[in-house]
Amino acid sequence: MLNVISILLLAVIVVNGASQSKDPEVWQEYEALQHVEALGVEFSKYFRNVTLQSLGVSGFQVPRQEDIVCIQDLSELIKGLSSRKRWALKMIDSWGSIPSGVLIGNAFDLGNFDECLSISQPISSSQKINGKYCFLLVSKLRIATCFPASCSATQMQPFVDQLLQKLIKSNSSSLSVRISDTSCQTSDLVPWDGLTIFTIVVLSLLACIVIAFTLFDFIMCHDQSEFSVSKPRHQIYLSAFVSENIPIVVKALSARANSRALFRIVPNKSNPNVIECFHGIRCMSLLWVIYAHEYIFFVRTPNLNNADIQNWAVEPFSSFTLHGYFAVDSFFVLGGLLVSMIALRVMEKTKGRLNPLLMYLHRIIRLLPVVAFAILVYMTLMNVVSGGPMLKYGYHGKAACAKGWFWTLLFIQNYAVLDICLDHTWYLAVDMQLYLISPLLLIALYRWKSKAVAGIITLIVLLSGCLFATQMVNKYSLLIKNSSEDDAVANKKLYLATHTHAAPWLIGFLFGYFLHVNRGVQFLIRKPIVWTGWVLSLAMIFTSIFALYPAAQWSAPPLSTLEESLYYTLTRLAWPLAICWIIFACMQGYGGLANSFLSCPLWQPLSRLSYSIYIWHMFVQEVNSRNVRTNTYFSNYSAMEHFWFDLGFTVLLSYYFYIIIEAPLCGFDSLLRPRRISPAVERPPLITDQDNVPACPNETESKPISVSD
Repeated sequence: MLNVISILLLAVIVVNGASQSKDPEVWQEYEALQHVEALGVEFSKYFRNVTLQSLGVSGFQVPRQEDIVCIQDLSELIKGLSSRKRWALKMIDSWGSIPSGVLIGNAFDLGNFDECLSISQPISSSQKINGKYCFLLVSKLRIATCFPASCSATQMQPFVDQLLQKLIKSNSSSLSVRISDTSCQTSDLVPWDGLTIFTIVVLSLLACIVIAFTLFDFIMCHDQSEFSVSKPRHQIYLSAFVSENIPIVVKALSARANSRALFRIVPNKSNPNVIECFHGIRCMSLLWVIYAHEYIFFVRTPNLNNADIQNWAVEPFSSFTLHGYFAVDSFFVLGGLLVSMIALRVMEKTKGRLNPLLMYLHRIIRLLPVVAFAILVYMTLMNVVSGGPMLKYGYHGKAACAKGWFWTLLFIQNYAVLDICLDHTWYLAVDMQLYLISPLLLIALYRWKSKAVAGIITLIVLLSGCLFATQMVNKYSLLIKNSSEDDAVANKKLYLATHTHAAPWLIGFLFGYFLHVNRGVQFLIRKPIVWTGWVLSLAMIFTSIFALYPAAQWSAPPLSTLEESLYYTLTRLAWPLAICWIIFACMQGYGGLANSFLSCPLWQPLSRLSYSIYIWHMFVQEVNSRNVRTNTYFSNYSAMEHFWFDLGFTVLLSYYFYIIIEAPLCGFDSLLRPRRISPAVERPPLITDQDNVPACPNETESKPISVSD
């Protein structure tokens, strides 16, 4: 779930920040540039008479039409500056300058993007000057410039060369200066391509259909008592989709009915077949993922203090972000648990019969359409909804999606390509691949029981050994200070591969089998054992997060490959075991404060919306991080502020797509299921398993089992 490719990018940024702050060339460039005034002012002072030769057009060359137009506009600009015309002053005023704080990592001066693009000055009936915003690249610095839109970066390059040569008076070969043509933007709207138009039309049609069916539902359904929260959830589900008066298709497409189901709060213990702490674990893991991703985009924004990131990376708090990938293992545990519990109960009722094709169909209906729409939206709408100096080309993975979108729809992108279309969908690929092999494991458990359990445990050991050997043989490292720009292949082999995540999923799968076999059983456990379980569980959790903290210090001696391999392999087992204990303790009444928090009914709406939130949160984060107009300040407080801001917009966006895409799919998927729905069914889909919430043991029919030392 966590985009580890981006984590590696964070590592590279941190390492580069550390090295650049001590690079002698940075100090030399700083010495050369520190006496330079605002570049826009310097430009207006230096160039009073603009000629074709200034553009690099020699006397014997025939000037091109675009050169003549550029010269005319520049001449008008100089005249406007001399006469103090407002539009000309705005063009110079929107320039950036040498950034303040270069020595602490500030490499950007964004100038005033909107001021530059707002310039549109008619000179005559045949001449009109518009502003063009470009970045001037001075070695590692990015400085905003503003020129007439008729002038290209190539045409303005001679001006820049002359200006910097006069101002800096340095022959240093390390100081390269050029205007980035790829960064240039004007106020002219880029025409929408066919794919963008198609995406907008389809989303608009879906929204209109939902609105129409919502109005029909509002007019036709007058009796609200059938949706009373006092009824059991399976009765509410049935009344919402099997109403005698309202067609099922109307209920499936009605925003009114779907919103009622989404925001319904079911009191605890109202259904003994629901594992109530699942909602809290799912939501906490999801928030952890979003918060970790927030830092990925934050470090890529034009920060004033990029050099401080190297100090942040070795603080204790940063371990929660850098080791956020453990949230993935929590989801794999929940996913494996739900698959085994739900399917084994079905097999028990059908005397061992299992329909794998129908299982796959349900999963594809729940996952594939949402991912397909996400690919379209990420590729086409990022520039439509926002813009800015850092957001010219839209989604950063647009090229990868154009080349390999089909790998994502086939759910094999984690093996097929290095550059994944929608980075965070690698988790869906791993989860789908594990789901595909689940029927074999389910049949084995149903037929051979303990022998199958022993076989799965053996498989977990073998997969852990494979992970250990992969890291040992290739000498892969997890520490930021050992990272490099060539770690994409290592990331693919060590983290994105399905077999490296199979162990947590299989542990959850076996735990689900344990709960299935012992459903309705109340375990009586002595307090010392309960305390021991909690101490071991918390110890495994905090050890997984903080074990590498001492070795992560820049001055600490490097860990051996053996030590890192043992850490990475053992934490893949320790974390899921800790999660299993938390679930078991909460179910059996030994959760205390943790159970009260994780089982709070207020988690339920967010839990039901979790799949949509997971799919769409990076869209919001990238838009909000790249549409900045000014520099930002990197700190944990600022990151938390951005997190809550982005989360709010993500929930709103996710709700919209849930109503027009995901919820209708859930309704139509219910038509493929048998008409008799057990109390274990809950309509909203889950991120971990696209089937419904499994049932919990019925405590009223349980027989106590005493567990002693």
